[in-house]
Amino acid sequence: MHILNLLQEKKPTLSFEFFPPKDDIGFWDLYRTIEALKPIEPTYVSVTYGAGGGTRRKTVELVGRIKNDIGIEPMAHLTCVDADRTEIAQTLDQLKLLKIENVLALRGDPPKGQSSFVPTAGGFRYADELVSFIRERLDSLCIGAACYPEGHPEAPNLDKDLENLKRKVDAGVDFLITQLFFDNADFLRFRDRAVGIGINVPIIAGIMPILSAKQVKRFTEMCGATIPKDLMRKLDAVEDDAEAVRHIGMYHSTQQCLELLDQDVAGIHFYTLNRSSATRAICQHIKASL
Repeated sequence: MHILNLLQEKKPTLSFEFFPPKDDIGFWDLYRTIEALKPIEPTYVSVTYGAGGGTRRKTVELVGRIKNDIGIEPMAHLTCVDADRTEIAQTLDQLKLLKIENVLALRGDPPKGQSSFVPTAGGFRYADELVSFIRERLDSLCIGAACYPEGHPEAPNLDKDLENLKRKVDAGVDFLITQLFFDNADFLRFRDRAVGIGINVPIIAGIMPILSAKQVKRFTEMCGATIPKDLMRKLDAVEDDAEAVRHIGMYHSTQQCLELLDQDVAGIHFYTLNRSSATRAICQHIKASL
């Protein structure tokens, strides 16, 4: 089923993001992790799409198994990184054969070792070009895309970032998922500004429970997100106590989600980093509060 339809039928949606492991042992461990989510009835799960053929093949295989074996609605990520039109078209054909109905269209981050994104010959420079290509080639797909409550790291300012987002939505996007954020005020301001320029598709909030202080600092540096000062002080005070960091992170994420639900968020998408226990616990708490 299209995620757009699920958003209309089952608001708010609760979903999880995973990345495909590089080896077969990791693949089947992740398969069992996703299978264990079924009792809490996630609306859908998404699988990322790395640079290089091996991981991409596992993305296609994993979303097929999630859909056809586990019975959870999947969404496959697609990126412009190291892929030309022919390769992307072949991937779309494979997804069609597996009856996958949802994709997340992304430009993607520069490959490791590169400081800036360089389009592949015969490929795409921007996500809106990828969206247009998918829409023209396989219009039956439901297409999601990314957005940035605090602005894309490469955007010169927030206004320009919203202009770029509007162009991407107009190319054929059905819904948006935000980059991770830790201050709901950033999300709410962004949502209001997006609606103000005519972006009327559902905007799903991307939440990453903090399980490691060092890890979250690294991620926020990469994606341009900020950690509220009071939260950072709490994490710094217990940085070497993994259980205390986990407790603080889970509590903050749970409160974030409950506040977002009070603000009529379209859905919540958890960045799990392939660890579902924390997000599963948060999701169960949320469901008990609905």
